[in-house]
Amino acid sequence: MRDELAVRDALTRVVDGLTSLRNDGRFDEPNLDGTAGDYISFQAWEWPQGVGLYGLVRLWRDTGEERLRTLLEDWFAAHEARGLPSLNVNTTAPMLALTLLWGRTRDPRWEAMLSEWADRVLAEMPRTPEGGFQHDVSDKINDGELWDDTLFMVALFLAAYGELSGRRALVDEAQHQFLVHARYLADPETGLWFHGWSFPRRDNFARARWARGNAWITAGLADLPELCRLDPAVARFLDGVLGAQIAALLPLQTAGGAWRTLLDDPSSYEETSATAGIAYGLMKAARLGRASPEARRAGRRAVDYVLGQIGADGVVGGVSYGTRMGQDLQFYRDIPIQPTGYGQSLAILCLAEALNDPEAR
Repeated sequence: MRDELAVRDALTRVVDGLTSLRNDGRFDEPNLDGTAGDYISFQAWEWPQGVGLYGLVRLWRDTGEERLRTLLEDWFAAHEARGLPSLNVNTTAPMLALTLLWGRTRDPRWEAMLSEWADRVLAEMPRTPEGGFQHDVSDKINDGELWDDTLFMVALFLAAYGELSGRRALVDEAQHQFLVHARYLADPETGLWFHGWSFPRRDNFARARWARGNAWITAGLADLPELCRLDPAVARFLDGVLGAQIAALLPLQTAGGAWRTLLDDPSSYEETSATAGIAYGLMKAARLGRASPEARRAGRRAVDYVLGQIGADGVVGGVSYGTRMGQDLQFYRDIPIQPTGYGQSLAILCLAEALNDPEAR
């Protein structure tokens, strides 16, 4: 891995690149309520921005930089003033960052917002059979569908806020979501995760072992025990799920340190956001004794790849645009490349974790 100064310099640039993102009109994705969807601009409230904020709050908690706290507080204050969007899986994503901000500051401005949103998730979010959260988003109802993205966008928020607020029922719900999603999305044949499951179809769509979806799982499983106290049996089960996934991921890393957008398809392109998210999960799990030294080394190789994708302006390249459920594998190969908030954020998480590695100091 490149030296610590290079990583710190890249982190500063990636934060600047995140906050400077603007929608250039390339993608027209109107929401169900008639409003324009904006999945790129930093100031919009959606899932890419929510993941971006998670990277910022993690970096703030690691470094204590006051400019990051101010940036976060200003972002949430502006949205509170103008009113929050409709509740769905993806609009829940920013609540994880707000939870971690509130957990550190205990600023009373945020408690009512968090509590009300958590209550509404439990009461209003549509469910699939077996109680999974149906992956409904701002521009589409996905009837009877489970997606691996949901765990990162919703379950981590419930786990973190439930723990910090003393509401164990929220943690229990988060645990249930991880269990039911693992039942239908974790592929027992390979250890990797499929993108989605349809109860009406009773299948995994294209059976795509999609890289960023797997990154949500690697990173999410690495973070979950830190965000809440898991029941011992659940913790043991999820450690096994993570171990099986990591064992499958390691042989699929490319010679350059990346993972491809379809993990097991050599014809698909190398993808930076997934590489960063997987690397973050591998390094963190190894640091906490939940993964092998080999996993740590794979994560360090991926750090070098991610650094090579960061432009002088701090914008992370090689990131695939938001990916709907594909009906065939070619759909994933054809997803366009576009800088996004989650690309920036997953790079932030990856680089910040690289600095936490005791063997790199």
